[in-house]
Amino acid sequence: MAPDPSDTAPISPPKEHVECKELDVDVEFGGIEARNKLERKLLLKLDLHMSMLVLIYILNFIDRNNASAARTRGLTADLHLEGPQFATLLSIFYVGYIMMQVPSNMFLNYIKKPSLYLPACMVIWGVISALTGITTNFVGALLTRFFLGFMEAAFFPGAVFLISKWYKRTEIGLRLAILYCGNMISNAFGAVIASGILANMDGIRAQAAWRWLFYIEGSLTVTVAIMTVFVLPDFPTTTKWLTDDERRLALKRMEEDAGVGDQLETENDGFGYGFYLAIADWKVWWIAILSIAQVVAFSFIVYFPTLTATLGYNPTASLLLVAPPWIYAAIFTFVWTRHSDKTQERFLHMSISNLIGIIGSLISICTMNTTARYLSLFLMAQSNSAHVLITTWESNIFARPPSKRAVCFSLINALQQLGNIAGSYVWPANWGPTYRYSYTIVIAGYVAAIVMTWILRQHLKTLNKKLEKEEQEQGIKEKGFRYVL
Repeated sequence: MAPDPSDTAPISPPKEHVECKELDVDVEFGGIEARNKLERKLLLKLDLHMSMLVLIYILNFIDRNNASAARTRGLTADLHLEGPQFATLLSIFYVGYIMMQVPSNMFLNYIKKPSLYLPACMVIWGVISALTGITTNFVGALLTRFFLGFMEAAFFPGAVFLISKWYKRTEIGLRLAILYCGNMISNAFGAVIASGILANMDGIRAQAAWRWLFYIEGSLTVTVAIMTVFVLPDFPTTTKWLTDDERRLALKRMEEDAGVGDQLETENDGFGYGFYLAIADWKVWWIAILSIAQVVAFSFIVYFPTLTATLGYNPTASLLLVAPPWIYAAIFTFVWTRHSDKTQERFLHMSISNLIGIIGSLISICTMNTTARYLSLFLMAQSNSAHVLITTWESNIFARPPSKRAVCFSLINALQQLGNIAGSYVWPANWGPTYRYSYTIVIAGYVAAIVMTWILRQHLKTLNKKLEKEEQEQGIKEKGFRYVL
């Protein structure tokens, strides 16, 4: 049987290279202390520029989820939606999202200009989001939602790919956690912003408040997109504001982290090269299926305003109650993923987060008590940290070459949107207010994710043993690349 290209880890450096590694560092950067000082300066500069991704992600999710906030404030009635049509508006977004992700990341890897490409996509999706406010029927809203997903698809896999081009595997978890906190903050403060607009702008210029929600939030996205052009970095080889020393250090960091540098890889072999390596790797498909199960478990996210409405408060209070669980989830995710990074462990951290989510779902199944059900929303919201961890894990599992890594990120993220399409139909109104059947489906998703994550861990553990054995046979004393477990 031919060797599986999926199980080929980054090549360990020759023994001679290992022995003179410290000398190279001394010569190139003026010694260990000088290098550490330069590295701290580089990371600070990167973190400041990359922080713009958090703001973009907040707006990305606000534009994606504002339909849920508008659902009970006139959108359904004004667009004459019936039966499953609202769920279809939510799910059609992910059809466009799936279609665009892989070609978008492949194109980004080719042009190497995320500082131009991502803001351009952002301007277009902001305009489309605002145009949702002028729709008058189901078909019009369906079209805007489809093209919104088509353009928003560029951001998340592109952002993850950009981060993976700059940070080591011991650093990437924290950065992705901060990025995901943007997602959770959007869930929290998007609802707060929506409650203010929906409560105070109805009838202004003869427009319903839900239409103003789309106008204002879409315009805000376009404004931030223009600012983004001047802040986001490109890749290490194409970013203009790096000094020569910083550029060489950025490239060397990636070389040391994976055993071979991006500049030595066949980055420009063409789209087909990375695509072949990705689709030939069974781990890509396994993680995609795992992610689909996980996303189905997270289907409650887009219906969060609906779930807080079951607590019995007025519409404005119900929207405000959305914020606290997501603020807690953002804090928990930051701390939990930081601990995962320090310990370089993924499986147990993911599984514990999912188990807490299962407990939250069971509470909601068993009682209609207001306090207990609101507590359950906190427990479920924190489970988003599991999604951060699997994304972080991907950057280690698919470390090189860059062309493959770009396709893997986008392909997995695209396929997992099938879970969002299915999840859009998990919370029909006739299952409320208890939504016991919905919570049962959520639990099934959590359980499937835990089992599949354990199987993945066992496979990676086996690969690590093979890598260790190869190093021993070659007489390499320094520990090379290992998969994080």
